[in-house]
Amino acid sequence: MNDEDLDIAFEKAFTKASNTKLKLPTDIMLHLYAHYKLATHTKGFYTPSGTSELRNAFKLNALFQVKHLSQKEAKLKYIALVDQYITDIK
Repeated sequence: MNDEDLDIAFEKAFTKASNTKLKLPTDIMLHLYAHYKLATHTKGFYTPSGTSELRNAFKLNALFQVKHLSQKEAKLKYIALVDQYITDIK
């Protein structure tokens, strides 16, 4: 898959994930979050924002778990996760 096709597939997956009505388990949401942030945040290390220190700690842990991936690998994994778990939207 070339970069342009990957970007198109990634955007479609993001739209699909954004429009789902499914209530996904927290661990799946964290995986989606981490892969999305790694795929889209290109400068330095991303620090989670929000007012809940506990939630931010979980997000940071999820980011640490995927930090070994390249931006392209993160996009591919994000697409695969969306396709696997979000089945209410085609």
